[in-house]
Amino acid sequence: MTDVERGGLPVPVVWSEDCLRHEPAGEVWLGARDPGTEVPARALVLRDALAAAGAPVVAARPHGEHMLRAVHDPLLLGHLAGIWRDWEAAGLPARHGRDRVVPYVFPTPGMLAGLPMRSPAAVHGRAGRFCYDTMTLIGPGSWEAIRGAADAALTAAALVSSGARLAYALCRPPGHHATAGAYGGSCYLNNAAIAAQSLRAAGAQRVAVIDVDAHHGNGTQMIFYRRADVWYGSLHVDPGAGWFPHYAGYAGERGAGAGEGANGNLPLAPGTADDGWLAALGVLCAEARAAGADAVVVSLGLDAAAGDPESPLRVTEAGYRAAGRRIAALGPAVLVQEGGYDLASLGGLAVAALEGAAAGAHG
Repeated sequence: MTDVERGGLPVPVVWSEDCLRHEPAGEVWLGARDPGTEVPARALVLRDALAAAGAPVVAARPHGEHMLRAVHDPLLLGHLAGIWRDWEAAGLPARHGRDRVVPYVFPTPGMLAGLPMRSPAAVHGRAGRFCYDTMTLIGPGSWEAIRGAADAALTAAALVSSGARLAYALCRPPGHHATAGAYGGSCYLNNAAIAAQSLRAAGAQRVAVIDVDAHHGNGTQMIFYRRADVWYGSLHVDPGAGWFPHYAGYAGERGAGAGEGANGNLPLAPGTADDGWLAALGVLCAEARAAGADAVVVSLGLDAAAGDPESPLRVTEAGYRAAGRRIAALGPAVLVQEGGYDLASLGGLAVAALEGAAAGAHG
């Protein structure tokens, strides 16, 4: 009889209390500020449901910036660490009612037309240098939460590198839309990429990142797009059908340079349910196995579920349980929390995914 059959969930849940400190207070979408769905309650629902299922909750250990700098531009790290302080010092919350950092001008290649990148003197001008949308707000506790999420990913990766078959990083805010030098999509640092880089540094020869979030992980893709040592595969709602991130996530994106062939995207039609979703996952698992990965990172988005407000996919708890089993059978795995916004169903979905992973790892 397995631990799962006995009623326990033998997957450590790595968690930082600091993840609750990020309160974006909504998002600016299509020019209007909406309440938003990436709220602190997400983390509490996940933690409490997994603890109730018998999973041990492990405190994230603090880490330095070495591994973060191996993934991200140090200028991005400095921006995220200091932008709220500068925003507040400029009087934008107190005098102008701008209670969160929201960019309004973006130095795109079309704007600069070859001119050198500069750092504007005005903090409100600087706010858009590293952010590529208006949805991803920063407030007084955001940097601490961002670091807490990265620490959770690094702690979970260290557990797996030290011999654990599975570990789950309860990361909030999520990360897979963050590129090496930019943030967006409610993501600031790329927790899955940081975990993958940590596994490589600890001795894994090749890491497979399998992304089951409802939206393409454009950030993870671009971080590893020209690398052969990290294979990335994603199944997600088709951006060609009008879904975020709109500009990336298409089937023809297969990697470049040394990474040619080490990237795989399977865009899915809106309305895809368990059968189609799991068939696509089977293709990705076969590719990851063929790539010879000896460690796995899972971008565990739970927003592909039926009823989630942020996606048109229709995956059930049974689908997530089957996905966990299939992915964990590939090898030692770090599961990194990404999306998932329906608070009523979120806990059950996470428990199902980790139960499946535990069965796959020990079966």
